[in-house]
Amino acid sequence: MRVDLADRVGVLTLDDPDRRNALDLALVAEIEAAIDDLEAGDCGAIVVTGAPPAFCAGADLSHLGSTADEGLRQIYRGFVRLAESPLPTIAAVNGAAVGAGVNMALCCDVIVAGASARIDTRFLQLGLHPGGGHTWMMRRLVGPQTTKALVLLGDVIDGAEAERLGVAYRCVPDDDLLATARGLAAKAAAANPELVRRIKATIDDVADIDAHPDALERELVDQLWSITQPEFAERLAALQAKISGR
Repeated sequence: MRVDLADRVGVLTLDDPDRRNALDLALVAEIEAAIDDLEAGDCGAIVVTGAPPAFCAGADLSHLGSTADEGLRQIYRGFVRLAESPLPTIAAVNGAAVGAGVNMALCCDVIVAGASARIDTRFLQLGLHPGGGHTWMMRRLVGPQTTKALVLLGDVIDGAEAERLGVAYRCVPDDDLLATARGLAAKAAAANPELVRRIKATIDDVADIDAHPDALERELVDQLWSITQPEFAERLAALQAKISGR
């Protein structure tokens, strides 16, 4: 695992190219520790990517420890820790994302894919049932039909198709991938940290709200908080001055 922090954007690079950055218990521990450190420090957003040629080739299930149940749950921590982060997270998918590697991307808030990205769930082809919330995350993102095509039929898609289907927010040339992901992350990292965390929490919370009035009430709590912040008063005053020509 490599960690680079610049301009409040932390870049986590899975760095085991000989194993195509497959998750094992040791790498999971490094991922958890790195995210803990970034959240405790001056980091405003996280980008996760892989050392070429792959993003993450899934999980190494050959060493699960004393029990398969506990071992699998610990492997899950390698990507669930990203889903739990209050910071905005972006997956910069370079090359193949396979199985648990797809989970790693799905646990991030935004997926940016390089043109050479390959989204390959591969569970069925390995004789393995999906795990780690894979079907739940994929279905919530792209709906049941696309989920079944990818998981049940084993369809493998590239970066452009991932963007078209809504698996990825954007597909960019491989050479632009990390810069694009950093640029998106920098927008959040430059903003009020508490405001960013509150907005992310609200977006996650409203997923379980069915009625507009309930969503209004959920947002109102944090909007009222933001109105009391000096930053809002300063920006409002600047906007009013600009409109009035002063």
